[in-house]
Amino acid sequence: MRWRKDIAYTGWGRALTASGRVARPVTEQEIDTIAPAFGNRRSYGDAPLNDGGAVLDMTAQDRILAFDRKTGLITVEAGVTIGALARILPPQGWLPPVMPGTGIATVGGAVAMDVHGKNHHNTGSFCQHVTALTLLQNGKRRKITPDRDKRLWAATCGGLGQTGIITQVTIQLKRCPGEVMVVTERRVEDWAEHIAHLDASDATYCVGWIDATATGPKLGRGILEEAEIGSGLAPARPKRRSVPLDAPSWALSGPVVRAFNSVYYHRVPATGRTVVRAFEDFFFPLDKIHDWNRLYGKRGFHQFQCVVPLDRADTLRAMLAEIAESGLASPLAVLKRMGDGRAGYLSFPMPGYTLAVDFPNRESARDLIARLENQAIAARGRIYLAKDGLAKGPSVKAMYPEHPEWVAQVMKADPDGKLATDMVRRLDLRRL
Repeated sequence: MRWRKDIAYTGWGRALTASGRVARPVTEQEIDTIAPAFGNRRSYGDAPLNDGGAVLDMTAQDRILAFDRKTGLITVEAGVTIGALARILPPQGWLPPVMPGTGIATVGGAVAMDVHGKNHHNTGSFCQHVTALTLLQNGKRRKITPDRDKRLWAATCGGLGQTGIITQVTIQLKRCPGEVMVVTERRVEDWAEHIAHLDASDATYCVGWIDATATGPKLGRGILEEAEIGSGLAPARPKRRSVPLDAPSWALSGPVVRAFNSVYYHRVPATGRTVVRAFEDFFFPLDKIHDWNRLYGKRGFHQFQCVVPLDRADTLRAMLAEIAESGLASPLAVLKRMGDGRAGYLSFPMPGYTLAVDFPNRESARDLIARLENQAIAARGRIYLAKDGLAKGPSVKAMYPEHPEWVAQVMKADPDGKLATDMVRRLDLRRL
């Protein structure tokens, strides 16, 4: 296995960096060193980083190993992307059951974060549809299942890659009756209406875009999207554009963001509309802008995402009011209702409402995020580790009461800490 030395790399937020040795094994058999593994590094913070140490880039291991077209059971290598499956499988009548907001995420990463999608309220998290995993632990190959290895399974799903190097994943796909998305869009005037629509929706896929700059009676306004899979001619795949340079600091200044959000809000007619979209355009809207994270400039950005219980929606409203008053939010703000599906000790989902907002990497934004995290704790909620780069260990441990069970399994699987990452060290997750 060839190693490249002194390679600099980041997570998607680009606010935190690392450097060290990087190897990109093409096959599982090439892996001769136990080290933290990453895919396309779509986690925003330091989850995929190991500054000063070695890391394994798993993106070359991207083969489909087995696929039963009758049952929809598929086994893939960890480096296969969600987007690749979303392109390949629909003509065969199947679709990944859960897809995050980017198709560039790898299947291995989807397991390590137990990702969720726009259908979590009725479908649950990604790992609830995984039937088997293959791990490399201390150089030995081990296949595990949720029935036979319950505790190790729960520590692996959403477990930040700390129980072994994920090399193969078997997924139970969902039936796909067509190759397009039929999407109904409607304007939502304020917070109360947004929550009411989320509660009333019986659509398979449902997500709300929030204008995080709106204040006063417009607080919480946005666009609600409800969607179903349909049949018919798919629109042309959206052309990919790129951001060739790091944007200047004024590109996402308060006035610019407010103006963009107003235009974006009014793009949907007051009476609403129903449109047909390609799968990629609906599930992965930002993937058509290559390196969109460069819009935040050289300093990068942080995303805050939390979930609070259903009876604490007022806390989320208060958070949004503070965000709007700060003038720090970007155009990227999302509100969803979640169900009770989660597979692991550190899996993010819980029944409730989740809010995700991007902020440029500034001291004032970091201070705001710290306050928002404290509010999430007080509301018995939690933050999403796939997005975090700032939290403190005691806060995260308080949010995840099953953390001690996770520690017990991790210390059995990797007692020497060979798989520890910058996030694990920052949060001191391997200790109670």
